[in-house]
Amino acid sequence: MYQILRSAHSGWRYVVLILLVLALLQALAGWFGKRPFTEGNRKVNLFTLIVTHIQILIGLVLYFMSPLVEAGIRYWKMEHIGMMIFAAILVTVGNARSKRSEDSTAKHRTITIYFGLALIVIIAAIIAMTKADPSRSFFGVS
Repeated sequence: MYQILRSAHSGWRYVVLILLVLALLQALAGWFGKRPFTEGNRKVNLFTLIVTHIQILIGLVLYFMSPLVEAGIRYWKMEHIGMMIFAAILVTVGNARSKRSEDSTAKHRTITIYFGLALIVIIAAIIAMTKADPSRSFFGVS
């Protein structure tokens, strides 16, 4: 069961990254292009929030199931989980704050800032993972 969840967690990160980049690009285009906030924007943001939360749930299950013999145990038990939970919080807060705004530009700006910061944190955590465990790669599913 552990290996299945680990593979799912490793593969699901691509869904998170793709949706996060898509939502960020839409928000940037909406913010700087002065475009209206559409139902499509709302759905992409919501799907990004959902897949991020699914990733965190799988990660938390792995955290409590994980054997204590993995390489870079400090990274996995402290840094990785902290950074990823922080990124999920950024996505959650960004989505919630954008819903409260009345102005389309403010909604796009809020998504750009929060989702952009979350993307930076996630990429930094993945890069730190490759340094903590050289057998893993950024693009490899492991």
